[in-house]
Amino acid sequence: MSVNSQVFIGIGANLGDAKVTVSKAIAALAQLPETTLVAQSALFGSAPIDSTGDDYVNAVAEISTRLSATDVLQHLQAIELAHGRERPYRNAPRTLDLDLLLYGDEEINTNDLQVPHPRMTERAFVLLPLLQLAADIHIPGKGLAREYVAAVANQRIQELPTI
Repeated sequence: MSVNSQVFIGIGANLGDAKVTVSKAIAALAQLPETTLVAQSALFGSAPIDSTGDDYVNAVAEISTRLSATDVLQHLQAIELAHGRERPYRNAPRTLDLDLLLYGDEEINTNDLQVPHPRMTERAFVLLPLLQLAADIHIPGKGLAREYVAAVANQRIQELPTI
């Protein structure tokens, strides 16, 4: 019998009605098999990084799941596709982006999956919502997430009013 893992997922969108899309994605996470939605951060607006286009709407969700990291990734990609996700080029604007940020305290490095997410400590739109859910969260191989906040302080981000 598998044990539940604490998993954090980064959510972002900047095409279409991004607030609605992010909210629908969180609802879809709650429907995953053998999974419970534990918490979700507030929604944040952030400027694109290494890209152009409209501002993003971002959030982080925490789930508890018996699914393997690979299975979670497959479900995340299916949710993205259901919301019209295309990948024309790196950092392209997107209808929905779901990133597996943390899977318990595991470090995973395969061709298809890297956990912890390799750029999570460089992104305010990941760190601030993550810390809203887990102020003392430890990133395997990196240390406390809050120790990286000062390095992203120049990135434009703001908490959005609730829908």
